[in-house]
Amino acid sequence: MKLKEIYEALDRLSPFELQESWDNSGLIVGHPEREVERIIVSLDLDISMIDAQEEGTLFIVHHPLIFGKLTELDFSRYPANLIERLIQKRQSLIAMHTNFDQTHLNRYVFEKILGLVPEREEPFLLEAKVDWSLRELKDRLSEAFGPKSFRAVAPRERIGSIALCTGAGASLMDRVEAECFLTGDIKYHDAMKAVSQGLMMVDIGHWESERFFAELMAEQLKNLSISVIIAPSKNPFTTL
Repeated sequence: MKLKEIYEALDRLSPFELQESWDNSGLIVGHPEREVERIIVSLDLDISMIDAQEEGTLFIVHHPLIFGKLTELDFSRYPANLIERLIQKRQSLIAMHTNFDQTHLNRYVFEKILGLVPEREEPFLLEAKVDWSLRELKDRLSEAFGPKSFRAVAPRERIGSIALCTGAGASLMDRVEAECFLTGDIKYHDAMKAVSQGLMMVDIGHWESERFFAELMAEQLKNLSISVIIAPSKNPFTTL
């Protein structure tokens, strides 16, 4: 298949025009007329993934490799080192980021991973009523996302409603109507604001909440007449 055919299929699946103004979803590296022999899907791209694949590979990732202002291409540093290798190996890269969050990823994690039925939904945010103790919440989060402990702000002994934004969603707290907001990358000043508003927040981790991207994307692409392979991404953080 040509790269442009796959791009058009992705655009129908999750329109790129839905991405946030600061985002960089879409074609990152490649040529629309290039033939694609196989697709690798992953949350992120790293050098080992590039080296393991041949010419004609298209990587579809969640996080854009070029994100924000790129003022130089120093091939000894990230992300230019990966861009150089992609070009050398005639490989391509497409990112499905905030557009895919809105159309697929948030709902998948809310429904399939947490087992909740949305009762309120808006871009990047889903909410549902629950009746959980703090212990039940912790056990469900550990089962869903892996860690045995989570940073929490203003914890409640009983939780009557849950909101979710995968990735880093603390900036949405003013739109949350639920008692407990699950998201990643909660900063200190976000936490102070939540305490003052009486909003419980739980940091479920950025990588942990989005690591389901690859399996979900692969499922969406199964009808394409091309090989689709899942490449597990590596959490850049570790515990000492």
